[in-house]
Amino acid sequence: MSFDLALFSSKLRRCREQFEKSLVEVTTATGIPENILAALENGERQPTGDEVLIFADYYLCDYQFFISNERVASFDQTETLFRRYGEEFSKEDRLAVQEFLFLCECEDFLLKLVQTHIYKPFSFIKRGNYYIGHGKEAAKALRKHLGYASNAVRMDVYEDFRSLGFHIFRRQLGNSNISGLFIKHPTAGKCILVNYSEDIYRQRFTAAHESAHGILDDEQEFVISLKTDKKNLVEVRANNFASDYLMPPEFLQKIPDSQTWTPEKAIEWANKLKVSTEALANALKSANFISENVEIQIKAVRVPRDLKVDPELPESLSFGSRQRREKLLKRGLSNFYVGLCFDVYEQGFISAGRVAEMLLVSKYELTEIASIYGRTIRYGD
Repeated sequence: MSFDLALFSSKLRRCREQFEKSLVEVTTATGIPENILAALENGERQPTGDEVLIFADYYLCDYQFFISNERVASFDQTETLFRRYGEEFSKEDRLAVQEFLFLCECEDFLLKLVQTHIYKPFSFIKRGNYYIGHGKEAAKALRKHLGYASNAVRMDVYEDFRSLGFHIFRRQLGNSNISGLFIKHPTAGKCILVNYSEDIYRQRFTAAHESAHGILDDEQEFVISLKTDKKNLVEVRANNFASDYLMPPEFLQKIPDSQTWTPEKAIEWANKLKVSTEALANALKSANFISENVEIQIKAVRVPRDLKVDPELPESLSFGSRQRREKLLKRGLSNFYVGLCFDVYEQGFISAGRVAEMLLVSKYELTEIASIYGRTIRYGD
């Protein structure tokens, strides 16, 4: 198949425009002169092999995207996403989304390479047009599918949804109006981004909420969850799924004197359930356990920040280790993903250089990350 220069030029130009980069910025980052970049984007010059690899590295995509004549790729999804919600994504957040998708692609590649992860595929058929019912029924069905008792509370929701085959990453975004994002990637499958800028317990709820989109809205290429879009029925459905999955009504019913609440009791149970007091109040009201006045009272208090523990930053870690791992989490590097990268490296499937690429770090930073996670990079690898 012959190389399509016009298609290559179009892809290259659209990549730059999608991430709101100027020619000068791309030149500075890649070292490719501005006049050559312009010629490549205008279809006046064929790229060299090295230039294709440089562009693939810079725009975080497979080099084959540039040289193949295929038009469909995750790039097309993000282009549509940014076109539709352009005002929500800054230049920095656009890059964050692209890095998130790159991590999803890498995680999918690594999991298929070692095939050690145990999957529990789940599907749910929506019946009728009652969106709230869809969410509640799907949550109950999934809990049963995973073997949880009706009144049991599962704390590690990230592991739960990864077991369904979802790729879940938390990444700090500048726009606090974005809670999370679901994207159905053409090769990696269902990908979920949770805004790490949110409260720890809110992140947990968002992970369940976005997973609801992966289960109930998987016919969509993507769904973005905005805090200002609360009345959207698709969002209402996802909220009900997340609420019932994290706080089953059967569990709430067994809370001692579940209709009487003090500020102290609200904080105690919200913290036990690892949810915000607002989410707890909504769940109790939805189950008709409390009045509107009590709902308002519960929402008025907050779980103290020092009581909250991030599941990927356990209290057993030293203060310094927690700080270093938190920096990595903000960049999207979950414990699961980092551990997977090192596991595959230690089995000899990939090189240290490839691990660094997959973690979006330099080889120097890779040594530091290995130390943080108690791993070793072999000398000379």
